[in-house]
Amino acid sequence: MINVRTDLALEAREIYKQKNNNNEIEGIEVINEKQDEVNITTVKVKNEEGAQKIGKPVGSYITIDIPDFTAYDGETMDKVAQVVGKSLSRLVDIDYTKNALVIGLGNWHVTPDALGPKVAEKIMVTRHLKSVMPEVMDDSVRPVSSIAPGVLGITGIETVEIIKGLVEKTKPELVICIDALAARRVERVNRTIQIGDTGISPGAGVGNNRKQINEENLGVKVIAIGVPTVVDAVTIANDTIDLVLDSLINSTQSGSEFYNMLKNLDRNEKQSLIKEVLYSKLLGDMFVTPKDIDLVIDSLSKIIADGINIALQPNMDMDDINKFMH
Repeated sequence: MINVRTDLALEAREIYKQKNNNNEIEGIEVINEKQDEVNITTVKVKNEEGAQKIGKPVGSYITIDIPDFTAYDGETMDKVAQVVGKSLSRLVDIDYTKNALVIGLGNWHVTPDALGPKVAEKIMVTRHLKSVMPEVMDDSVRPVSSIAPGVLGITGIETVEIIKGLVEKTKPELVICIDALAARRVERVNRTIQIGDTGISPGAGVGNNRKQINEENLGVKVIAIGVPTVVDAVTIANDTIDLVLDSLINSTQSGSEFYNMLKNLDRNEKQSLIKEVLYSKLLGDMFVTPKDIDLVIDSLSKIIADGINIALQPNMDMDDINKFMH
């Protein structure tokens, strides 16, 4: 079987169901809803049985489907940001006076991986002001700090080690990590936001697993926000071949020799061939991203940053936050 790479709990559930005759999964609860014409799907992994089946830790994963929009569609961006803020608020259950630390994961030199650092730039940071200028800061403003620590290849330090040092020094009650993810399906690239309360493993989607950033390693609650910005080239090739075969079957006269050959083709043998040829010789380490990724990352980073600011500053509206930022 093709080794499908995905960071999305929703896709992991879909893949498991496809392999098991679409049977419901014990230990997994799915809730579908809609806010302001934005579809939201919450996958709750309720126990270890469910976690083992879909390969995701026990916890909640909120998936927000972004409507079609352009990089300059401010109205849609604001609407999605409000949905992100409301969804994130469900998981932010600490008092507004408690510190929060926002971490922008990723490599700012690589555009598809620059989502985290770009979000970190747009966060409303207030911790320093609460400390040095308490007389001008309203008590209802949460102390927030933000940083983009870089990646192991640039710093020579495991990201979790940097974050752990920051947590020990600044003592936040909450850590929010933002990272670029990998998707199984092309239609979800740059069109899906996942919010989870189980932390994150940087680089997992592209097969470059680092130490996990989670509550167990940091000692504080960790929320992860991510957008799939790439898809594995091998899965695209696999899906394309499947579509070609299905199209040939539908257009070939039933009962003919060619039709019978196509119908009797062993899809497992096809997958083994793809794995042998594409992984080893052509597409093994290739990931695909849209050509307008630079504009898209700028837009997505604003959506997520606005959503985080809304959730972390519940006593302020977006106009006040924007005034503070500018």
